[in-house]
Amino acid sequence: MSDVDRRVAELLALLRRRVTGEYEVDEFGFDPELTDKVLLELIRPLYRDWFRVETTGMEHVPADSGALVVANHSGTIPLDGLMLQVALHDHHPARRALRLLGADLVYRLPLLGHLARKSGHTLACREDADRLLRKGELVGVFPEGFKGVGKPFSERYRLQRFGRGGFVASAIRAQTPIVPCAIVGAEEIYPKIGDLRLLARALGLPYLPVTPLFPWLGPLGAVPLPSKWVIGFGEPVRTDEFDPADADDPMVVFHLTDQIREIIQQQLNELRLRRGHAFPPFF
Repeated sequence: MSDVDRRVAELLALLRRRVTGEYEVDEFGFDPELTDKVLLELIRPLYRDWFRVETTGMEHVPADSGALVVANHSGTIPLDGLMLQVALHDHHPARRALRLLGADLVYRLPLLGHLARKSGHTLACREDADRLLRKGELVGVFPEGFKGVGKPFSERYRLQRFGRGGFVASAIRAQTPIVPCAIVGAEEIYPKIGDLRLLARALGLPYLPVTPLFPWLGPLGAVPLPSKWVIGFGEPVRTDEFDPADADDPMVVFHLTDQIREIIQQQLNELRLRRGHAFPPFF
């Protein structure tokens, strides 16, 4: 059977299972087959050919137990979460599914919210984070939130504030390790040089960016620049050395949150040097 015939047969089998309902969805709405065969398949060319993503430190991500992946957030449009999901699914030996915790804005948008649930993500709240971690899932969080993804290009690779450390508290309660993750490359895909604040407020958005190409080139301005990406995973930070009750101690949570932030900032600095120019071989 040729490669084309095989792919056609797989597609027909997939369609049959979708029509007959022969597929599994967990309590959060995660559909592993749809995610792997359809949703991730659509963005793999962007990961592989456009951003040319490299990974390092994948051995630090547990293969069969719960863990919290904490990463920097950037890029104006949050493609970094999708690239991180592809990296862990396709390049981790255990092909781990990343369960990202997203802002409520994502789930207020009908189509985007539905697709986010299907691809394994859920609302960034204590209850969902705790349940996923205790089930042994690999959970991902971007503590900078919109402050990170929407910061101006002049502040690239400078971590913003990490909020109140709710992610640290969840990891302590579940006694799961925290894996610090640095993503280099996303800062250059949509260099934000301005913000249409009044229009953003009218549309209910946290910001509406102005970039060197958007809105001047219309839809073409939405094409991300082909920066070179590197995603690095650091050594896990243990939480089982704490008592689960320490999750309610603000000082413990604050100090561990600050420690994670410092580790990721150091990782970013090192990975930027390793990567070199953002757009090789052009300059």
